[in-house]
Amino acid sequence: MEQISTIGRRKAAIARVFVSEGSGNITINGRDIKTYFPTLTLQYIVGQPFSVLGLEGKYDVKANLDGGGIKGQAEALRLGISRALCEIDIENRPKLKTNGFLTRDPRVVERKKYGQPKARKRFQFSKR
Repeated sequence: MEQISTIGRRKAAIARVFVSEGSGNITINGRDIKTYFPTLTLQYIVGQPFSVLGLEGKYDVKANLDGGGIKGQAEALRLGISRALCEIDIENRPKLKTNGFLTRDPRVVERKKYGQPKARKRFQFSKR
């Protein structure tokens, strides 16, 4: 099997993902997943597609992450891995779809409006 490349996005984070057969190594920006995502929660988010399909330790993942925060990057990487696993085997698609791993989460931060301190917060109203 050759290397499969996909892309995943979440908020301002972009993940370029390269999946190939291997021993389950996940490398992000040239660093191991345990050093890039030190918290177990983020490591779990990244590994969810593999655990749902029962494919832990079968594919190597190399990813380039850019932009956004650490949680957005983890979720972008999860989307990229899920898309790659669908390209490898179309039979994986229904399981990943039901778990919501193939849906690009469109929620982003609402912009700040002029004349207001934040996006929806207003200055205190004074009648007189």
